[in-house]
Amino acid sequence: MSARVGIIYGSASDHDKMVKAAAILERFGVGFEIEAMSAHRSPDRVHEYATTAEERGVEVIIAGAGMAAHLAGVCAALTPLPVIGVPLSGGLAGGLDALLSVAQMPRGVPVATVAVDGATNAGVLAVQILAVGDPDLRKKLHEYKQQLAEGLRL
Repeated sequence: MSARVGIIYGSASDHDKMVKAAAILERFGVGFEIEAMSAHRSPDRVHEYATTAEERGVEVIIAGAGMAAHLAGVCAALTPLPVIGVPLSGGLAGGLDALLSVAQMPRGVPVATVAVDGATNAGVLAVQILAVGDPDLRKKLHEYKQQLAEGLRL
């Protein structure tokens, strides 16, 4: 299964938070790749990743980082692909610093932003983006939403 979604995160310590996006993608049968890279400690690697993602078949990038959280914004600046930012908790403000860093992007460089530590929702949003042009995936989303609704009635 080829990777339609790229999941990247700023530090190896973020892996356990970001695999929640991978779990959602697995549930929907969406191929993904996942790896750690830092906008600050390995900028050349991030540049290479973002600028080659499209030619590798990646259609959406999910980028998680804490504190200054520049990973998603750097990717959004380097690729025309949709980028979903996951602000991660930690640092001095419990994730508020990361949330503001991810959400406050300059005009023309949008990053869709989910809640702090919201990798699950990032995975669902990636599936929703892909489902716009994929009727089979859209059907699975309808089923997923129905299951969510049924779970609320418990």
